[in-house]
Amino acid sequence: MSLLVVGLSHRSAPVSVLERAALTADAQAKLLQDTLATEPAAEAAVLATCNRIELYADVDKFHAGVAELSTLLARHAGAGLEELTPYLYVHYEDRAVHHLFSVACGLDSMVVGEGQILGQIKDALARSQELHTAGRLLNDLFQSALRVGKRAHSETGIDRAGQSLVSFGLEQLAENAPSGDGAADAPSGSGTSVEDWAKGKRALVIGAGSMSSLAAATLARAGVAEIAVANRTRSRAERLVEILGQPGGTGVAARALPIAEATDELPRADIVVSCTGATGLVLPAQAIEEATAGRAARPLALLDLAMPRDIDAAAHRLDHVHLVDIESLAAASADAPMAADVERVQHIVAQEVDAFGAAQRAAHITPTVVALRTMAADVVAAETARLHGRLPGLGEREFAEITQTVRRVVDKLLHAPTVRVKQLASEPGGAGYADALRTLFDLDPQTVAAVSRADASSTDDPNRGRS
Repeated sequence: MSLLVVGLSHRSAPVSVLERAALTADAQAKLLQDTLATEPAAEAAVLATCNRIELYADVDKFHAGVAELSTLLARHAGAGLEELTPYLYVHYEDRAVHHLFSVACGLDSMVVGEGQILGQIKDALARSQELHTAGRLLNDLFQSALRVGKRAHSETGIDRAGQSLVSFGLEQLAENAPSGDGAADAPSGSGTSVEDWAKGKRALVIGAGSMSSLAAATLARAGVAEIAVANRTRSRAERLVEILGQPGGTGVAARALPIAEATDELPRADIVVSCTGATGLVLPAQAIEEATAGRAARPLALLDLAMPRDIDAAAHRLDHVHLVDIESLAAASADAPMAADVERVQHIVAQEVDAFGAAQRAAHITPTVVALRTMAADVVAAETARLHGRLPGLGEREFAEITQTVRRVVDKLLHAPTVRVKQLASEPGGAGYADALRTLFDLDPQTVAAVSRADASSTDDPNRGRS
C-alpha cells in the first residue's frame, strides 16, 4: 500500500473554485466513509480548511487511486469533476509526506508560518480516528506532521513571519481603514496598529467555532468596547461570551444572540468578523447597505474568513464599507517572509521526510524478520525435543545446556543478516528485501500476514495522538 493525496488549495485554485468545493463537516465524514468503501483505499483522512481541501489515502494502485479520489472529492464537494480537475494536485509516497509536513510547518499556508494549521491537522486526525478511517499509516503520518510542525516553530523564527488569518485580516482592515471623515473613504494610512484602530469600537462576531473564538479573543485584547456573538446554536455563543468575561480574562462586555439577529446588530457594529459553516450568505449586500445608510462618519469594517463566503462580495462596492475576505487576503499575503527562516524550515522538512520514509520501510520488513525468528525458534524447539526423545537418559541440566547452546548458535547466525536487512530495507528502494527474505527462507506468507495484523491492531488505538 502507498500514500496518496489529492487536493486543491489557494495555490492551485482561485477562491471561487475553493468556495464551490468547500465541504461541510457532514460531507467530510461521508467522504471518508465512501473512500474506504472503494477498492483502492485502505485508509483515509480529510484536511479541510478555509483555503485547502485535501483527501489522503493509503492505496494499492496509483492510477486507480487518483481517479477514484478525484471523483469522490468532486462528488462530495458538489462540483463537476471536469470543473475541479484543472486545479487538483496529486502527491504520491514521499512527495505526499513532504507536502503534509510542509503544510504543518506553515510553508504552504496563505500566511506563511501561521500556526493555526496545526490545530486543523489535529482535528483532521481526530475525525478520521473517530470514524475509524485512519489506520497505522495515516496515524503515523499525521502525528509525525504535528511533531514536525511544532519542531519548525520551536527551532526557527518562522513564527515571526507567521500569523493567524484572523490577525492578518484584522491588520489588513486596520492598515487600510477609511478615515471616517466622509472623504471618499480615503485610507487612514498604512502602519495603523490593530489596537489603535479597534480601541473603543463595537464588534460583531458571527460564528462560535475555533476561528470565530480566536477573532473574539483577538478583538477583546485589542481593546474593543463590546462584542456581540451570533451563532446558530445559542449555547455555543453563550459559552464563548462566558469565556470572554471570565475573571482574569479580557474583561470586555460581551453578549450572545441568535444568528437570525445578526443583521439587526449591523447598525450598531463597527467591526464584523464572520466565519460559519453556512452554505449560503449570512450577510447579503442589501442588509449591509441598509445598515450603513447615512453613517459616513462611522465606516463598517467586515472580515469574512468563511469558505464558502458568509458576506456578499458585492459589499466591496458599498460606500463606507471595507470588506476583507479570503480572496483579498490571498492577494495581500504575497509579500515574502524571512527567507532564512523559511530555508531552515525547508531543511527540517527534508530531514523529517527522509526519517519518516526510513521508518516506514523498516517497519515494512519487521513482520518478515519476526516470522523468520519465530520459524527458527520452532526449528530449535522441534530438534531439541527430538534429541530428548533419542537420549532419554540425558539429565535435565545437560539438556538445558544443550538447548541454550543451540539457541545461541541460531541467534548468532540470524543476528547479522536480520540487522543488515533492516538497515538495507530502510534505504530508498529497500522494499524488495522483505520479499527476498521470505523467498530465501521459504517463510509462510500467512505467518508474516498474521504478524502484520497483530502489530497493526496494537497501534490502531483511536485515542492515539490526542495529547
